[in-house]
Amino acid sequence: MLGFILLFPLIGFLVIGILGGLFGKRLPNSVVATLGCGSILLSLVFSFYAFIQFLQDPTASRELSLTLFDWIPQLGVAISLKLDPLSQLMILVVTGVGFFIHLYSVNYMGEDPGFARYFSFLNLFTFAMLLLVLANNLLLLFIGWEGVGLCSYLLIGFWFEDNEKAQAGKKAFLVNRVGDFGFLMAMFLIFVTFGTFNIDSLKIYEIHEAQLPSLTLITLLLFIGACGKSAQIPLYVWLPDAMAGPTPVSALIHAATMVTAGVYMVARLHFWYALTPFSSSVVAIVGISTALFSASMAFFQNDIKKVLAYSTISQLGYMFLGVGIGAYTSGIFHLITHAFFKALLFLSAGSVIHALHGEQDIQKMGKLSSKLPLTHIVFLFGLLAIIGIPPFSGFFSKDEILWMAFNKHPLFWVCGWLGALMTTFYMVRVFTLTFYGPSHHHAEHPHEAPPLMALSLIVLAILSLGGGMVIGGHFLEQFLTPLFTKHLEVTLSSHTEHTLMIVMILSTLVTAILTFFIFHKKQEWAVHVRLKFLKLHTLLSHKYYVDELYQFLIISPIQKGAHFFWSIIDTLFIDGTVNNIAYLNGYFGSKLSFMQNGNLQRYAFIFILGVLAILLYLGKYV
Repeated sequence: MLGFILLFPLIGFLVIGILGGLFGKRLPNSVVATLGCGSILLSLVFSFYAFIQFLQDPTASRELSLTLFDWIPQLGVAISLKLDPLSQLMILVVTGVGFFIHLYSVNYMGEDPGFARYFSFLNLFTFAMLLLVLANNLLLLFIGWEGVGLCSYLLIGFWFEDNEKAQAGKKAFLVNRVGDFGFLMAMFLIFVTFGTFNIDSLKIYEIHEAQLPSLTLITLLLFIGACGKSAQIPLYVWLPDAMAGPTPVSALIHAATMVTAGVYMVARLHFWYALTPFSSSVVAIVGISTALFSASMAFFQNDIKKVLAYSTISQLGYMFLGVGIGAYTSGIFHLITHAFFKALLFLSAGSVIHALHGEQDIQKMGKLSSKLPLTHIVFLFGLLAIIGIPPFSGFFSKDEILWMAFNKHPLFWVCGWLGALMTTFYMVRVFTLTFYGPSHHHAEHPHEAPPLMALSLIVLAILSLGGGMVIGGHFLEQFLTPLFTKHLEVTLSSHTEHTLMIVMILSTLVTAILTFFIFHKKQEWAVHVRLKFLKLHTLLSHKYYVDELYQFLIISPIQKGAHFFWSIIDTLFIDGTVNNIAYLNGYFGSKLSFMQNGNLQRYAFIFILGVLAILLYLGKYV
């Protein structure tokens, strides 16, 4: 069963890739769509069947391992898969949300000439993420980790004929290499310290006090990898540019795959982070800092997809806050609900972009609520979920993280509460300007989402509404309890929890109403405020000039250094030396060529001179 869950997307990739690559003009889109969507649907069916078996298992510890074959016997590494409560939830999210993104793509990418190539990459992406979450050793996990990085490069730069989109794919690939270098260094240190990559063996390994400094370094290096993959400070800069890819790709990367890999990795290795308080504190502090920092950058962005990209970075910060403070179940809970509402928001944005023939600037939209009624409603569902209004899914998971954060330290709750209000502001702004703002678009008759796109939107809207209630509460805690044996203990009363919950809901509602009023009814007031705080507006709209800072401090010196080594060291010194040797050989050869003119008398004369010279030289010693 585990093998089939992985095998179907891999077969889909190979079949579509080979047939679509060699016979692309002969392979109908309907065949490609059937193979691409069908492979993920089969994986989803098998994953759901495994989940039903888990629910029926009365044992306290539910784990299933499958070793296919030995890969590197010298290192004790096998192609080994593991299904436990955590990986079970992850494969349901990856295949479930991934399937509806595939289904949505059939209509969205239907006219694209690279239809077959797109679905082959999408299948490979899903396979790599499934391999990552099912891997039973860190080396196999790293293969999946690198696989999603490769696929992100291929899909973000899918329209590589456009240089800007190709550069965005390259940026994602290179920034992730920085994080992956930290992950790789951690793996070297893990093998030197513990002698194995097997996760089960590492979990039961008895850590001695003398090994704690090495373990702290390992967990920090692993978190560097997580910062790259899950777009945390300072390696978040690739994610907003990742919007260059097709919108369903943005939904897949931001919701069900890749960016959640870092959170999953920390949760999977929670037994190490529980032993290293310093590393856990770093995870929590970086997480909440990223949540606030990225939320502020989303305030005045006008590209609808980039606003959602910054919201993804912010929500990932909440997840890292959860796993950093030891509330692993809460972090995974938010990962799942985020997959529902963020996929919904991206696909809803894609529906708007599709209706307006590629327009992504919210300042050029407006008055779409009546023209795109379904998209308007489902976007509203996603909005209410992400800002945390009950009974939508985001409310349950975000409230649980913030409650746990308050138990850890009240300052974490204050920062999380502030981030939630910031999220409310920029998300309501996007919603208002898109569906209720002044009409500036040129599309005369915006069209609603086609059937397959509409079906995906409706299902994700239902999950965004009821997903939190279904999997929240005691179910998820009981389901993951056998795995997370070490977790944050709640010491405060339920009365405090309810008070904080009411404060959060009321403040969120007030912020949402005021923001809607400002951008819908008081456009001139919004312009006045923007002019009054022009410097702040410029700073936020330019994203604190972080990209420019990286360009100045890192990229430009590397480019100038590379140019120096090319122009001086390579061209002048190395090439010059080799070329001059060749030139000198040619020069002296041409000057001495008169001696080789075919005249026997001259040859004899030179021969005699040579013999006389040797005799004179030897005569000195006789």
